[in-house]
Amino acid sequence: MVDQSLLDILVCPQTKQPLHPAGAELLERLNATIGEGSLRNKGGEVVSSPLVEALVREDECVLYPVRDDIPIMLIDESISLSEQV
Repeated sequence: MVDQSLLDILVCPQTKQPLHPAGAELLERLNATIGEGSLRNKGGEVVSSPLVEALVREDECVLYPVRDDIPIMLIDESISLSEQV
């Protein structure tokens, strides 16, 4: 889990909007899409690893994966939620 003190200072690298943890329902839906092999990140790569944790931009349009408690704040690694949900 991302430490709250880190979460307090993290922002989207593209828009500078604040981030919040993704809910379980969203992660479940995205993991189903990952299982189908049809989820792609903004870099165009197929996402193959299930999402255990992620951060969502304030406008609910972009998700950043968290791997081993480390937020992956790269735009190409992010997932556009407007295309997924």
